[in-house]
Amino acid sequence: MTNQTRHPREHAIAIRYQQLSAEVKALQRQCYALATLRLTAAVQANGGGQGLAVVSDIDETILDNTAVMAHAMATGTHGDFDTWKLWEREGTPHLIPGAAEFFALADRLGVTIFYVSDRFEENKLATIATLSRLGLPQVSAARVQLFGPPKAERRAMIERDHRIILQLGDTLHDFHGCFADATLDEQHRMASDHAHRFGEDWIVFPNAAHGTWMEAEIRPWDAPGPSGRHSGGGTG
Repeated sequence: MTNQTRHPREHAIAIRYQQLSAEVKALQRQCYALATLRLTAAVQANGGGQGLAVVSDIDETILDNTAVMAHAMATGTHGDFDTWKLWEREGTPHLIPGAAEFFALADRLGVTIFYVSDRFEENKLATIATLSRLGLPQVSAARVQLFGPPKAERRAMIERDHRIILQLGDTLHDFHGCFADATLDEQHRMASDHAHRFGEDWIVFPNAAHGTWMEAEIRPWDAPGPSGRHSGGGTG
């Protein structure tokens, strides 16, 4: 049982922050501003976009799905695949701030765009329709790659014919296979090992409502009592 199940109030706060805070919108714009700088520099260094690719996750990187998160929380259906499948088919997500401008620029520069997501393959036509309705470029069956082979394998396939200059995502396994199924401590260690890539060719978007970290116990300060002794119950 995860903390998001044991502590529904905590999950509600996470969704409220993700959906309603101006800070998340600012962070999302900041991510796309940085991605734009890296994209432009890579294309200039290459002499054009030929042979280059951007690989992006979809949910909470391009699409804001917080409406279905709030629905699932209110109805007690969080983690229910049927609810998420219905949302993929019939939901009305909107674009995260900065997404439209960034992908339009990548398209104008001649960079190939791949949308790599773990959305359900059975809903591929619906996902393609959603991305197309929102005006995103280069949306096709070949460019929209959904759940099936691990993301690392899908990226490797892309690299056969393209040089990936940027990866965008909201969870670490969007960037490298080493993060898939890793423990939280392992993720911290590997994030440190790959520190030089964050903000360069890896752009991480904020998602307060999903991640391995939601299962972790918080670590409170072990404050000293009046006698000067620590109160106990801390991490040591």
